[in-house]
Amino acid sequence: MKQQVLVLYLATSALDADVVGWAAYDGTGRTNPTTGDGDQPPYRTGVAALRDGWRLLQASQLIPPYPGHEYDMSFLKHEFFFEKLEQ
Repeated sequence: MKQQVLVLYLATSALDADVVGWAAYDGTGRTNPTTGDGDQPPYRTGVAALRDGWRLLQASQLIPPYPGHEYDMSFLKHEFFFEKLEQ
């Protein structure tokens, strides 16, 4: 078995929120280790990835912003890791 990993960054902490960023890593050797399809995410939501057979491994911890820093820009905080196992 070889692993494919998909990282989706969603607009909110809900799995049915829109994808705003992503990364894909293919350990099967069928494509380059990191893959991308240009400007369009591979799925519109995290739920769409689940429906296509991706298994959810980890969701980011929900941490409220410190008072006075609600509008600071930083990393994409709603990060979800998915995997698929291929023969």
